[in-house]
Parts: sequence; C-alpha cells; structure tokens
Amino acid sequence: MKKRNLLATVVLSSVLFLGACSSDDDATKAGTTNNSDQVTVESIKEAGVLKVGVKEDVPNFGLKNTDTGEIEGFEIDIAKKLAEKILGDADAIELTPVTAKTRGPLLDNGEVDMIIATFTVTEERKETYNFTDAYYEDAVGLLVKKDKNYEGLKDMDGATIGVSQSSTTAEAIEAEAEQYDIAIDFSEYATYPEIKAALDSGRVDAFSVDRSILAGYLDDSTEILSDRFATQDYGIATKKTNTELADYTNDLITTWGEDGTLDGLVSEWGLSE
Repeated sequence: MKKRNLLATVVLSSVLFLGACSSDDDATKAGTTNNSDQVTVESIKEAGVLKVGVKEDVPNFGLKNTDTGEIEGFEIDIAKKLAEKILGDADAIELTPVTAKTRGPLLDNGEVDMIIATFTVTEERKETYNFTDAYYEDAVGLLVKKDKNYEGLKDMDGATIGVSQSSTTAEAIEAEAEQYDIAIDFSEYATYPEIKAALDSGRVDAFSVDRSILAGYLDDSTEILSDRFATQDYGIATKKTNTELADYTNDLITTWGEDGTLDGLVSEWGLSE
C-alpha cells in the first residue's frame, strides 16, 4: 500500500494546526471565516485601494524584482487592470505576498480583498470561496535533473517528489502513479525556490507544480518531462460573502477573455506553450 512520506523541511508554527487537513488547507471550512464587513466595489472605492494577495516567487506570474523591489508578472498585471477599472488608477493596489498555505487565511480574515495567486479552482474550494471563470489553464508537470534520464513518471518508482504545502499537486501525481503501479514519496516545502534548492541538492528527485511555473525554474541542468497531470484552472478568489465583488470581477475576466486582453498578457509574459 502506497504511503505519502511528507518530510517537513520548513517548520512553520502553523504546520501542526494545518498539517492534518486536506490538500485544501488554505481553504478553511465554510462557516469558520471572519465575519468582517462585506467588501464591495463601492467599499474599495471608499478605501481608495484594492488589496490583492499575490505570489512573489513564481516567474512570469508574480515575482519580486530584486532590482526594484516590485512584484511583477501576468497576475500582477491582472490586478492592476482591476484597480484601474474600479479606482481609475492601475497603481492603486496593495500587494500582499502569499503562499499556497497562507492565501486562504489572509482572505478569510479580510487582510486582502481578493487572491490572484495561481489559485487552482476545485469543487472543494468553491464550497468556501467565490472563484471567477479561469483566466489561465495549465497542467501539473515534473521538473527533473537531466542526468537522471527519466522519460516520465513511469520511470520514477521509489522517487521523492518535492511539492508545495497545501497544494493539490501530490494528489494528482498519486492518482497517475497508481496507474503505473509505482510508489512515490512526497516532500513538502513552503516555497518554490525551496523545492528547486532541494532538487539541486539531491534531496528530492523531482520538483512538481504546474508546468508554466516550472518553466520559470528551468536551467541547463534540468528539464520538464512530457507528462501532464490534472488540468489546473486558475481563478480569482474572493470571500464567499462578497458576492457583488465576485460577480463584478467575473464579468471583467469574461470580457477580457473574449476581447483578447488575457491572451495579450499571456503572450507578453511568455506563457504561451
């Protein structure tokens, strides 16, 4: 019987509380969220700022520029477009860096108005949060060292794969591994750079997350295998009670999807496959 070997390499104070939860740890159960004032388009206008949770360690989606200190990427541009639409100023945004584990709680407690952070839409998560239609579609992949000579997951019996805490990645890979009748272990990390460091040092045999994210961590010694697991739809998440904001945001994403705005940003950030 296959067992998941979760090797905690980064000890966080929240691990004991969240570690026993499902892959949707960042989505706290419905009914347990903070009942702060409802966020609406009008309340954002009154505040004069749009507060958005974003990634700062995902190349081309949300990555901190070490020269300027600014976070840049495809998802940041979406946030700026939303701020421009709501407030008339693309720079009227407050960006809060999040991880897969922290993004849900930050949305729950009202520290951010919305999350635009490679947040995969799942049926379970939709029970807790509002999600827009997908603004980007991807699939889980595997980044490995070239000298391992792996052709695909089928060659990786007994391998340890590095994944992000609270992500759905491990479940997708396990489902695929069962078809090959192989056993896979997993090691969880708080950030993507930590997984890449673990791959480089040999502590894991592969780094797994969505393929477009892996592309930002490619170097001369690594390659992305052809395997594609579980289509991943990224949506903008808002608190379940903020239905007006959710509808407004979804209408914009739908419009931008139809008029080519999103495709233009995808091309601009080199995300086209």
